[in-house]
Amino acid sequence: MTTAVSILPEQQLAVLNAAYRQAVGRRRLRLLLGMAVFAAALALAAVGAEVNLRTLFTHFGNFLSYFDRIFTLDSGQRVWTDAGEWLWGWRKWLTMLGETLLISYVGTLIGAILAFCLNFFAAENTSPAPWLRFVVRRLLEFARTVPGIVFALIFVIAFGLGPMAGVLAIAIHSTGALGKLFSEIVENADMKPVEGVRSTGASWLSCMRFAIVPQVTAGYASYALLRFEINVREASVMGFVGAGGIGQELVVAIRKFYYSDVSAILLTIIVTVFIIDISTGWLRGRLFGREART
Repeated sequence: MTTAVSILPEQQLAVLNAAYRQAVGRRRLRLLLGMAVFAAALALAAVGAEVNLRTLFTHFGNFLSYFDRIFTLDSGQRVWTDAGEWLWGWRKWLTMLGETLLISYVGTLIGAILAFCLNFFAAENTSPAPWLRFVVRRLLEFARTVPGIVFALIFVIAFGLGPMAGVLAIAIHSTGALGKLFSEIVENADMKPVEGVRSTGASWLSCMRFAIVPQVTAGYASYALLRFEINVREASVMGFVGAGGIGQELVVAIRKFYYSDVSAILLTIIVTVFIIDISTGWLRGRLFGREART
């Protein structure tokens, strides 16, 4: 009897070990199968996108040589050996960079205002009617799905070259992006204050004003600042299609092979973006806590 009792736990342990090994084996098999499917999908996508590794490695030297050229002055010296010649157009570039920042600021502000007005109709818990929510959501999807540079090109054709096209493009794209983010914040808001305000006979607008807006204002401001960071980078590129800003000067330097000017303008843009990212991150952290920085 004693032997049978002592053997039973050993048998149970063996069964558990066998079950554990089977579970681990199945998990590894699923992992290997998933990796194989991922690799096959990646290979098919690469073939469809005409990604040729031979071409990549054959011409990779051209990529490196371009960077060598943009860091070389016409005299043959490196750009950092003569900062005066390298940054000869800094006044003009800073002026155009200021134009880029203004395009970003005005476009972000307009987009944030429009998103604020529309997001309550797109949120599931605050929209007055299902059909209205469907229409507003599709409108916001269209605004954020079309790339901003495409909007910029359309507005350049419609209104001509200049910052106006960039402002309108950023405003529309920001409306779509911020409208979605704002509506998601509203959908996570506590609805008990809304019920309390509604019980007094208040209108839908009053419910939004006194019950929802106080809960979501901080989130709105944090996302708007984050969007401004993104729009500064987008506005720098929109000049490629003539929508104003420093991008116009950059594309001219690229097309005319002013190599040292390319590196100087890129340096100006990169430093500006770094400063804005750090500043807005610090501001969001000061206003809304450390969680807003992530």
